[in-house]
Amino acid sequence: MSIYIDLVEKKKAISVTGLGYVGLPLALEFAKHFRVIGFDINVERIDMMKSQIDPSKELDSSAFNDADILFTSDAEDLKQAHFHIIGVPTDIDEHKIPNLRPLLSASRSVGQAIKPGDYIVYESTVYPGCTEEDCLPILLEEFKKNYPTEAQTSDDSSELPFNLGYSPERINPGDKVRTLTTILKIVSGHNTESLNEITKVYEHIVEPGVYQATSIKVAEAAKVIENTQRDLNISLMNELAIIFDKIGIDTNEVIDAAGSKWNFHKYRPGLVGGHCIGVDPFYLMHKAKQIGHDPQVIAAGRRVNDYIPHFIAKRVVQALMEQGKNPSECKVLVMGITFKEDVSDIRNSKVADLIKELMDYSLNVHVVDPYASANEVAHEYGISMVDEPQGGYDAIAIAVGHKEYKELSKSVMQSLSNGPLLLFDIKGVKDESEFENYWKL
Repeated sequence: MSIYIDLVEKKKAISVTGLGYVGLPLALEFAKHFRVIGFDINVERIDMMKSQIDPSKELDSSAFNDADILFTSDAEDLKQAHFHIIGVPTDIDEHKIPNLRPLLSASRSVGQAIKPGDYIVYESTVYPGCTEEDCLPILLEEFKKNYPTEAQTSDDSSELPFNLGYSPERINPGDKVRTLTTILKIVSGHNTESLNEITKVYEHIVEPGVYQATSIKVAEAAKVIENTQRDLNISLMNELAIIFDKIGIDTNEVIDAAGSKWNFHKYRPGLVGGHCIGVDPFYLMHKAKQIGHDPQVIAAGRRVNDYIPHFIAKRVVQALMEQGKNPSECKVLVMGITFKEDVSDIRNSKVADLIKELMDYSLNVHVVDPYASANEVAHEYGISMVDEPQGGYDAIAIAVGHKEYKELSKSVMQSLSNGPLLLFDIKGVKDESEFENYWKL
């Protein structure tokens, strides 16, 4: 019997574990066509979703309309489903080591709920081999407790008592054009049958269709190198920005000139954080070291990008000293702390690193952001935000290109300044010709 047909006829349901910026849009889209169980361990978030509120502030209330979905924090409800998707966060710890605890915990919860023939598809970003080497043993361990006879399998990994797959998420937070249903989806399965059924399920909601990877490991690797490649390209631009700043030429002007050639790719320098580009390279490096290879290029790219907050902070201090000011007596306004423009997500924000670098120079730093939660920022980084800029700032840094900052007039910014405006436009959202004391990365 086809799981896809049973889902279409609503004889069976889909579960989505982890209802963050990846899981919730996926669950709601599936719920337009199938019966869905949306599971998250955060009771507060579940209550918000029951009231048609997206805790990640990515979706408006209309996204919940006509959705056949049960939001729950009770793992017992997962037993109602036969097709399970796991999309929990995969971050790194303080030592830059992959933190698999949420993923393995989710695997245990789903493992306790699965039945013979069920489907389990992972969407969380991992290193190649994680699904089969780290998650599958937990699924089998929990499954065996309920179905000891069915759990007896051969050494052939294609023979499992349930079906296993991996389909990496490709959500782009804040992007209202390239949304879930418009982005080609990679899918994979542990055998041909599972691959074909998983393909049918995702094809039902993804307009461009799917790309069938030849194996789960290939799909895992494809995801992790997407962001690693971008990380490396931006790290090159960041290193060039450091060099060109010392030479005294505009990096973006250089990039535009080089971009006149057809095969030059216009990556821009910037603060590279977030829960994807700033994290995924460490997953690949971790796996490389496990198999006895010390990755040189990937590690170098990360070092450059991690250095940029220090470089910018140093330039701010130098500029203040050139104006004859004592940094310890100066007040700086940092505008924006989320990891990218027009989103509320603060995870792994490199702006937080910049703020701490500025504070290390004894600067008095004020932080504002129209999207970020002050409580979350205080909890995550120990940084206090101000509700409104107070004025009298010796320097202003636009750290995130929120639309509100793009629209902010020079006169308003000047009114916040202590004397001539010293502007550090890290994202390059302002017209340089309008400002006398202007610096961008």
